[in-house]
Parts: sequence; C-alpha cells; structure tokens
Amino acid sequence: MIDLAGKVVLITGAARGIGEASARAVVAAGGYVVANDVLGEQLAALQADLGSDRCYVVVCDLADVKAVPYLWERATNWRDGIDVLVNNAGVYEKATIEGDFEDWHISWIRTLNINLVAPAYLCREAIHHFKQRGGGKIINIASRAGFRGDLPDYTHYAASKGGMLALSRTIARGFGDKNILVYAIAPGFVRTELNAEYFDSYGEEAAISQTPLGEMAMPEDVANVVIFLASDLARHVTGATIDVNGASYVR
Repeated sequence: MIDLAGKVVLITGAARGIGEASARAVVAAGGYVVANDVLGEQLAALQADLGSDRCYVVVCDLADVKAVPYLWERATNWRDGIDVLVNNAGVYEKATIEGDFEDWHISWIRTLNINLVAPAYLCREAIHHFKQRGGGKIINIASRAGFRGDLPDYTHYAASKGGMLALSRTIARGFGDKNILVYAIAPGFVRTELNAEYFDSYGEEAAISQTPLGEMAMPEDVANVVIFLASDLARHVTGATIDVNGASYVR
C-alpha cells in the first residue's frame, strides 16, 4: 500500500478531474494536500470532504503567472514546507488557424501560461525550496499529445505539453544530484471536464475508438500513478514519462 504519511503535496487544478482524484488519493494514503484552482466553490467542497486539517485551499488563476508567488508562499507556509509538487492545472481549448487572429493569439497565450509557463515558475520555486530541504519531488502532468501531436485546432495544447516533457527531463538531469526527482505523466483521453469541448465537437466515441482497451481512462487511473510517484518507491524512475493512455499511443 502507498504510504504518504507526513508528506505535503501541492496539486494545481485540484477542483475536479485528475487533480481532485489525486488530492483524494494523497489524503487516503496519509498525506496532506494543498489544493489550488480558480474554482473556489469546488475547492471548498473538496476541503469539506477531506477535512481542513488534511486539505488547505489556495484559490488563484494560473493564467496570470504572477499568481505563482502568491500560491507558493501560502502553500509552503501551511505546514512549513512542500514535499511534492504536482503540476496538473491545464486548459484544452480550440484555437482555429482559419479564425480571427486575435482570438487565436489570446488562446495561445492563455494555454501556454497555464500549461507551461506557470508550471515552469512553480518548478523554479520548488527547486529552490527542495535544495534547502535536501530534496523533493515534482510530478508534471503532460499528455500523449506532447509526443504524437494533436488535431490542428489544438496545436497550442500539444506544443505546451511537449514543452512540459522537455522541462521535466531537463530538471531531472540537472538537479538529480540535489535529490530533486522529477517525473512526467502522459495521459491520453481521460473522462474529465477538461475534454468537454472535444467531446461536444467530436463525441466521446471518437476518443474511445482510439483506445485498444475500448474504454476511456478515469481520473483515478492517473491519480494512482501520481501517488506512486509521490511515494518513496520510484526514486530511479526520475526523468521518465509514464504513459496512461490505454495503448492508444505506444512509444
């Protein structure tokens, strides 16, 4: 059984989907969770379920990367430090190349800020923090799109996730000697609100048909990998990417 007793885990995008499932899994494994999202009501409900002694909430929007210091300060002050950072917050929205340039541009900037720049800022904060504490772990939620690409309307999403993969590998190589362990997880389609726009446009069957298992992953499938990597059982996995895509893309 995974044991996270005493560990404090910061999870972004924790109000629903993979982030919520991961927060619940952390607490079930004996850990503490700092839950971040822009969705304050959902975070309050999560905290009520998990208990304020186990779950601390920080509401801010990572589309504004200047929110990162605010988040990090509050997260580290709650229980005098963070042991694991989970960069999960993400956005998956269309940016049609044939459409209006300004709309396309706004979507690119928003997607890169949430999916890559804010996570990079948080990784920077975590590296400084972990150096002082003798080590720590970073888990970055990427995507199979970072390897295989995506539909043209989601080019910016694929680019941001490719950047997340490179970010993870570089930090793992650069700071392993400081006992800073870094992992990436690359899901395929997961049954979450993040994919709602895709499902509305193409239907859930379009996603399911890509998977040899004939079913879509659930948030808990990814959360189980998160808590494994957050434990002390996967030290030499650092630098690796774990695929959670039902063999829809095999590297």
